[in-house]
Amino acid sequence: MAHNNTHETEWKGYEKAIFQISFIYFLIQSVPLDWKYYKTVFSIQWSQLNYHDLINITRYYPQFITPSAPEFGYVNWLIVLGIAAIVAAIWTFRNKERTDYDTLYYWLRVVLRYRLAFGVIGYGIIKLFPVQLPGPTLSDLNTPYGDYFTWKIFALTTGISTAWYESFLGLIEIVGGLLLLNRKTVTIGAGLLAAFLVNVVIVNFAYDIGDQVYSSYLLLIALALLVYDTPRLFQLLVLGKKTIANKFHIVFTNQQKSIRTVLRTAFLLFTLLFVGVTGYNYNKDAYIYPKTPGLKNAYGYYNVKEFSINGKPIPYSLTDPQRWQNVVFEKWATISVRTSRPLNVNISNGTSSSQDDIDRKYELAGAGGRNYFNYGIDSVNQVLKLQNKNSTAENWSLHYERPDEKTIILSGKNEKQDSVYIVLDKINKQYLQLKGRRKPLTL
Repeated sequence: MAHNNTHETEWKGYEKAIFQISFIYFLIQSVPLDWKYYKTVFSIQWSQLNYHDLINITRYYPQFITPSAPEFGYVNWLIVLGIAAIVAAIWTFRNKERTDYDTLYYWLRVVLRYRLAFGVIGYGIIKLFPVQLPGPTLSDLNTPYGDYFTWKIFALTTGISTAWYESFLGLIEIVGGLLLLNRKTVTIGAGLLAAFLVNVVIVNFAYDIGDQVYSSYLLLIALALLVYDTPRLFQLLVLGKKTIANKFHIVFTNQQKSIRTVLRTAFLLFTLLFVGVTGYNYNKDAYIYPKTPGLKNAYGYYNVKEFSINGKPIPYSLTDPQRWQNVVFEKWATISVRTSRPLNVNISNGTSSSQDDIDRKYELAGAGGRNYFNYGIDSVNQVLKLQNKNSTAENWSLHYERPDEKTIILSGKNEKQDSVYIVLDKINKQYLQLKGRRKPLTL
């Protein structure tokens, strides 16, 4: 392997020092050195892939300490920087005679190009379908605005536009990532992604989404790739002066070219695998919401017409902690109940991977005001087995009757073994968000 540089220059002392620190820093940040990462990779059931497995592979970055809050994750950056400074000092001492690092700089950019492409294409695909930010559920449409964390408001607002806006955002990430795979279009791709990721970082901080560190990490890589051509772009576009492109490149042997082609093809095939798996999950099992179908023809919003405990009727109340106010049956096996009693609000972002419906928490994450129950159906005995997803120690067993298509009668025991009797009356409620504003509406 040789290199060809028609404009070879000797590096200044401070340039070498900055490069040495940067080289070590970005290698530690980009190349998986944590054994737990490889444990995750080898624990994946490749015959039953899901997009969470693939996302877990793409979002690696070193964590020496687990932060108590997302913004404290930047401490890990300082640790990596300290390690890089120490190694760079030793490197300088042992290699004082070297005049340039053009070849190493080339390979560092290769690592950063593929690391950034790996990350943004992964997230781009789950926006393109869209899986990352699905539209609001019926329970969401019946939850007061003030009962949401800011991140959930952003997620639902973006998810409403699933057919257009979110998919467009994903397309930008995918296109930017693919541009990084060709050396001639790296600057275009890095510039596109830098502009995109600035917005992502700001959104993470403004809405407290929780991915501040990772989005900043991807932005840092994009900016590092842009640095290479920034002086020439400034001279050309701002100063309007004649600018000579950097002609440095590596001359590969035929065997090395073949290896490079194989690796690039493998990367693209993995990307296509990612597309296929995500598309399958989106059409068959969105995976962020429960997958088990709910009670047949029960989907809808219900007013709680009657509510009794141990034979004692409790009239409708906005303050009684026992009284159910309204109920939503989702298309999947979840019902959500509006009450005034305190509940355990799920403060996660709800995107953790799980095959079990009870552990799929996105529908209740970041929201208050409603208790979410996962339920199993015994259709022979007409019994619903409810388990509270906000507090898994709470279990209800309720017999159901359906005297007509609008009414569901529930009777049985709650978690305290009290006898309960509940009559639900389905309301044909209309939602402006689903109707749009192109036609006259009467609600």
